[in-house]
Amino acid sequence: QVQLVQSGGGLVQPGGSLQLSCTASGEVFKHFRINTMGWYRQAPGKERELLGILGDGGRPNYPDSVKGRFTIARDYAGNTVYLHMKSLEPEDTAVYYCYIDVYIYSDLLDYWGQGTQVTVSS
Repeated sequence: QVQLVQSGGGLVQPGGSLQLSCTASGEVFKHFRINTMGWYRQAPGKERELLGILGDGGRPNYPDSVKGRFTIARDYAGNTVYLHMKSLEPEDTAVYYCYIDVYIYSDLLDYWGQGTQVTVSS
């Protein structure tokens, strides 16, 4: 069984910064390695938006809405992915979800965090 635990988030003023983290755990990781890790968000009344995915090396392709303000980093040893957010805007208010996928033999399985509310407001 795979468990993703998110932390961070909350209320922040416009222009502020926040960091989210997400750690994956489970017996499966004794035998199989995480393929990609990343973050999505979903604002009220909007579709879920991909913020970026990290595989082995390379950089995420950030959407224009967060480019230059958000950074995704991955701790391979700790099975943890981080989302660093700065210069936050009210439009960044959303529920943020971490994502991983794992090859278990030939099957690519995906898993999601529980979601974390980020509210940008004065």
